[in-house]
Amino acid sequence: MANIVWEKKGLSRKEHCKITGKDNKVIWLTGLSGSGKSTIAVELEKRLNEKQILTFVLDGDNIRHGLNKNLGFSKKDRNENIRRIGEVTKILYDAGIFVICSFITPYEKERKSIRNLIGKDFSLIFVDCPLEVCEKRDTKGLYKKARAGTIQNFTGISDPYEKPTDAEIILDSCNENVENCVNKIIDYLKV
Repeated sequence: MANIVWEKKGLSRKEHCKITGKDNKVIWLTGLSGSGKSTIAVELEKRLNEKQILTFVLDGDNIRHGLNKNLGFSKKDRNENIRRIGEVTKILYDAGIFVICSFITPYEKERKSIRNLIGKDFSLIFVDCPLEVCEKRDTKGLYKKARAGTIQNFTGISDPYEKPTDAEIILDSCNENVENCVNKIIDYLKV
């Protein structure tokens, strides 16, 4: 970009991690609305904090209240939503924080883009839950509105969800409780 020069930062990620004495990672939870991503993210954050690991959860709904409140749900806006989230995730990751992201992230291309941005410390967790179950869990009433046509571009109803082909972990949130799902992530992380 014209007239913009990348400013070299002072400390590396590794130097930031020395403060806590822990290496950090990015855990990216993907799945349909209602699959349990946010619930798992919050419980994972609690468990990692008990282990003295500095964490931060980025959640789709919360990000859309602030940083991305100007974006809709068209494919173009969804892609921009994930691009921005990826950049924020990278900043937090570079600061030595263990980042837990909870976003539908419906498109394979965007998930791969975030994986490339973060690198080897990125782990994709697919929270697999059938659409019918997600609809039954519909605490926000979003599926009902999407079925009635009052919400357009709703993932799983009028927009596609591309199941991940490269997830490090697949969680069956339909048949496993939150504790078991979090235990699988903790075991995978070896923390």
